[in-house]
Amino acid sequence: MPTGRVRWFDANKGYGFIIADQGKDVFLPATALPQGVTTLRKGAKVEFSVVDGHKGPQAMGVKPIASAPSLVKATRPKPDDMAAIVEDLIKLLDKAGNDLRRHHYPSPTDSRKLATVMRAVADDFDVQD
Repeated sequence: MPTGRVRWFDANKGYGFIIADQGKDVFLPATALPQGVTTLRKGAKVEFSVVDGHKGPQAMGVKPIASAPSLVKATRPKPDDMAAIVEDLIKLLDKAGNDLRRHHYPSPTDSRKLATVMRAVADDFDVQD
């Protein structure tokens, strides 16, 4: 049974592509995924059968072997560092809350800084297994 890695897969579109270990691109329809699996992460190693489709090779009976490692999980800060970042975020949010209680939004500079920090912290917490 051939193996390869997921080049990309879009659950909304219902398809993607696998790069077979032999170097060929293989079309990956959502119907080829195992029951209960709705998406595959880019770089995930898979085992599959190949059939001739309308436009070339098509994967069938896809079986995930190993998921690609999470880049976010590998690069996120240590818990002690994250605790300090969260405490700083709380201070920024507290200042913004006080401004809002006085019936005005924080300055555009403070708002951008707060939004940037919140997005970065959210990305560090949002680890997909």
